[in-house]
Formats: sequence, structure tokens, C-alpha cells
Amino acid sequence: MLRLHVGKNAPKYYKGNWSFDSTKDALNFEPYHDLEDVEERYISTNSFNFLRTITQEEELVFRHVYGRDDTTYDTRAVELNDIRDLVLFLMPSEFLRPKFVEFMHHQAVYHLLHSLTIYFEYYLRMVEFVLIRRDEISGEKAQIQNEQTNDMKRVFSVYLSQYRMLVARNYSVIIKGEGDLEKFYHMKKLVNISQSIWDKNFHEQLLACSTQIVWIAMHRRAYNVIEMEMNRLFRSEHFVTSRPEYLSFTPAERSLLYGRNSKIVNYRTQVSPLIQELQHIRAEDLPILWIGERKYRGTDIRIMEMELEYIVPGPQLRLIDVAHGILGHPKKLYNTLLELDWPSVRYSNFSKHHDPYHIIRQPHLDIPKIDAMKMRQMTVQYEHFYEIHNLFETCHRQVIFKWLRREKIIKFYRSGGLLTNIVSRCEKELATTAHGPRVDQIIANYFKVKSRLRKEAQSREGDDDTVASGRIGNASPKEKNQVADMFYD
Repeated sequence: MLRLHVGKNAPKYYKGNWSFDSTKDALNFEPYHDLEDVEERYISTNSFNFLRTITQEEELVFRHVYGRDDTTYDTRAVELNDIRDLVLFLMPSEFLRPKFVEFMHHQAVYHLLHSLTIYFEYYLRMVEFVLIRRDEISGEKAQIQNEQTNDMKRVFSVYLSQYRMLVARNYSVIIKGEGDLEKFYHMKKLVNISQSIWDKNFHEQLLACSTQIVWIAMHRRAYNVIEMEMNRLFRSEHFVTSRPEYLSFTPAERSLLYGRNSKIVNYRTQVSPLIQELQHIRAEDLPILWIGERKYRGTDIRIMEMELEYIVPGPQLRLIDVAHGILGHPKKLYNTLLELDWPSVRYSNFSKHHDPYHIIRQPHLDIPKIDAMKMRQMTVQYEHFYEIHNLFETCHRQVIFKWLRREKIIKFYRSGGLLTNIVSRCEKELATTAHGPRVDQIIANYFKVKSRLRKEAQSREGDDDTVASGRIGNASPKEKNQVADMFYD
């Protein structure tokens, strides 16, 4: 029996079987409480098993404990953080390590996932375009391609390489390991010894989570295409496994999708396609490397379009009539697993003339001008005046600890524990007549935790005792209340 007092946290995602009850002469729904034997329970991504579906108990835990807080920005719209939190809840337990969870909440990783979402939005459109053209130029009623069609394909290929360049720019920030990303770098300080095994597992986990995030953001479609291209981008074609469900492209189609910078050499000197994009950059494409950092000043319309797509937040994409998967869509149209709820869409009265979220309209590619590349070579660039500063909500350490206790929280709830919010907690405290712990016990618990934090800080950072004491003494009132709640509990 599900026990939760808050109505808004009632289950929204239902997974089970429908059966006919002859005694009541009606349909009866029986939800799954244990999905271990269900074939659709897991989905394999790079040999890691992610949850594909969840039970209603797990749904309540996710919505009540791990869902995005209502006090954050644009809480009514689907953001990239919502998809990331869902993937963190669905990922295997071996991923729950402090360094990896903290890494997934880093601003540089957010920018990488954002650029990957933009890239795969157009990459899937290009793959669909390639498959359609393959059918049109083959068979009994094959069409003849003219020179204008080839020019259009060249422009599409250049546009896709530009989005790939944006992904490479954000990825290079991470692999350099500078600034606050130094703690995630594979080289140890002073001794300069590489942590090869740790770095390999870390990279594999990041790649698997990125694939899941992009797949969910793209309405859970074309999973095999996303997985194949994600592995090709970050590895190279030498290390992409050959699977029957993967698409195979002809040399002409590969040149269209992968661009002219993609080259295959000996595996000893092979670099990933992302780094290849940064090795050969045209002069007119150099401003792409500053998108999101500087405000572009020039006459290149293509750079302006890319900058607008990148800097506009997801909830405001409808204002520029751009779609990046499910980003910016109202949450009321989706269930807990961010799957589209078609009855909600039906009652929203969307049409081809009123479709701000590109749900009814099919994805399409705007036909570019034939002389678009020549026009870009004649553009003028001016000196930049303004810097762009992004607003990013940093992750509190308590949130990371909460993710590390994911399995314990789910196990506690399944064993009969009750998830309570602040209202039910206050009602319980008012109804009880027992007194709390003594004052001396509270002080003893406080100093016990304080000494433990001091020892951890000394072993981790090698600082003196003032670092650990400063974390407690200089903490905000909200943090002190959270620490005090641990003592009462």
C-alpha cells in the first residue's frame, strides 16, 4: 500500500497489466510492484544497465526526494537538469560515487550536455534526410540528382560540422582539467602518474549517462543512432562496435554526416572526431568558439543563429520558434519518466498553426540558400564589447550526499518507511508528547560530527583544523538547520 499524504506527489506513471474482472464487469488495473522479471525493466547502454521503467514506489521516492525543487527557476518547464536528475535516478548503483555525482552537477558538464542536445537535434534530422534521399534515388522510380541538390547537401554538412565544433569546444574545456576541474583530471599532482583505470571507468560512465540524457531529451527515439554517433564522437570509429541494429552508411552519406574533417588513420595516431573539428577551423567559423562567452558582433547571419540557439534558455525557446527535443516543454504534458502524455496534449488544443513546442509539427530542415557559403566569406567581424555570464545554480553538498544515499532511501521506503514532507512532519511533532534529546546530548553530537569533518578535511586536502571548523562556523542558517536535523533524527 502506498502511503503519502501529499496529493501532488501521487503517482503519475503507471506500469502494469489490465485485466477484466467478471464479478464487477469492469476493467481492473494491476500495477507492477516488482519489475525484476519484466523484460523491459532495463536498457543496456555501453554494457551498463539503466532502468527503463520504475515502480510506483520508486516514482514516489523520485518525485518526493530527488525531483527539482519548486523554488528553482522555470519549475513548470522541462529543463536539462530535470533530465539529468532522472538519469541519475535510473543509472546503476556503481555510478554513485562522490566524485562522479559532483562531476555531473558541474557547470562545464552542463554546457557539454546542452551542446550535445543541440547537435543531436540536427543530426537526427540529417539522418532522416539521408534515409529519405536513399529511397528516392533507388528503385524503379529513382530520381536524378542535380548540382543544386549536391550544393544543398554541402551546406547541410557544414552546418552540422559547426554544431559538432560547438560540442568539441565544450568537451575540450573538460579534458584540459583546469581550474575547479583539476580534481577530476587523471594526472596526480607532483608525481605526474596517470590514473588510467579510474579515468577509463570515469569516461565510460560519462559517455553512458550522456547517451541516456540525449536519448530522453530527443523523445526517446532513434536510440541506436544516438548511441552509435555518441561512441563515434568521443572514441573514433576504431572503437565503435559493429552491431546489426546500427545503421550503415555509404561513403557519400558518411561524408555528408561526418564532414570533411573526419579522417581515419592508424589507431595509434587516431584522434576523436571532436578534436579533428578543432584542428581545421575556417576563418569565418572562428567566432563559434566564443559563442556563450562573448557577444558576437558581425554580419554573419549563421553565427547569429547559432548564438541565439545556444544562449536562449530552454523554457524560452518557443519565443524564437526553435525546438531542442523536450527542453522547454510544460511538465504537465509529461509523466514522471518524461514520456509524452498524449491525453494531456489532446486537451491542450495544439494545431499546426498553434504549436509553440513543435509537438504537432514534424522536424524539418530549412532549405538554405545556394550561395550561403560564398556570402559567409564576405561577412565582416567587429571587435567584441560585451562578455556573456551565465546564471548557473551550484549544487549544494547535501544534494550530493542525498544522491549517494539513493539505494538506502529506496530500501527504507520499501521496508515500510514513510516519506514525509514538512506538513506531515510538523503534524507528527505536534501530536507527539515525547521530549527531544537533552541539550548536552545535542552538543555532544555536534562536536562529534565537527571532529569527523575536521579529520576528513585534513586527510583529503591536507589543510589545518581551521578549514573544517570554518565549514561549520561559517555555514549558512539553512546548512546549520540541516546539520541539526541529523542530530535529532
